[in-house]
Amino acid sequence: MAVIRFDHVTKTYGDTVVLENINLTIDDNEFLAVVGPSGAGKTTFLRMLLSQEAPTSGQILIDDVPIADEPMPDRGIVFQRYSVFPHRTVLRNVMMGPEWLAAPVTGRLFGAKRTELRDRAQAMLDRVGLGGHAQLYPAQLSGGQQQRLAIAQALMTHPKVLLLDEPFGALDPGTRKEMHKLVLELWSEHQMTIVMVTHDLSEAFHLGTRVIAVDKHRHDPHAPHRYGSVITSDFEAKPRLARALQRAERAAG
Repeated sequence: MAVIRFDHVTKTYGDTVVLENINLTIDDNEFLAVVGPSGAGKTTFLRMLLSQEAPTSGQILIDDVPIADEPMPDRGIVFQRYSVFPHRTVLRNVMMGPEWLAAPVTGRLFGAKRTELRDRAQAMLDRVGLGGHAQLYPAQLSGGQQQRLAIAQALMTHPKVLLLDEPFGALDPGTRKEMHKLVLELWSEHQMTIVMVTHDLSEAFHLGTRVIAVDKHRHDPHAPHRYGSVITSDFEAKPRLARALQRAERAAG
């Protein structure tokens, strides 16, 4: 379970207010898409949820517990620019997160534990369509394949929350469509809460069960830094998907 709550969150950099008094509850297993113009604070919103940035005031909670001061395995992240290790094979990339968590000093497992992790990593690669690429290096993969690898990395630690920062912006339309399908399938299978930042409105409405828009609602031409962005729109984007998933669950039962 992962219910996220922003409680009167404000973020400033010096005298510049980026986000102002954000109050928001994101329900468990919700797919929230965050849209807004460039510079509106979308990425700052995501970085605070990841704990790469701290709120200037207010707090962020997951299941009524304040989030840790640093990124933790309960929150996975996929960036637009592929967050993979170029000197590691595809399989080793996927193994690294759980390996460092289990062995923070050496960064390596041995014996039966390593074999078990290797098998689990291979299964994850099979699931995202990279099963036959395990021994390749990221530079040998296409853009879409590298993004599949980044998603596999993020899911290996079983996060409660998956954060997507413009994850498909650099992909061609055909590959983007394939990635949309994969993310929706994984979201349903893993029962995660997903928060995605995107500049693409059609993508937001296609993927999200809920869409919020952030933007400045007050402007001072003499002091443009004085006011930050707020949530200007908040509405359910895809009730049809929720009903379809419910029908599928009833049919499977």
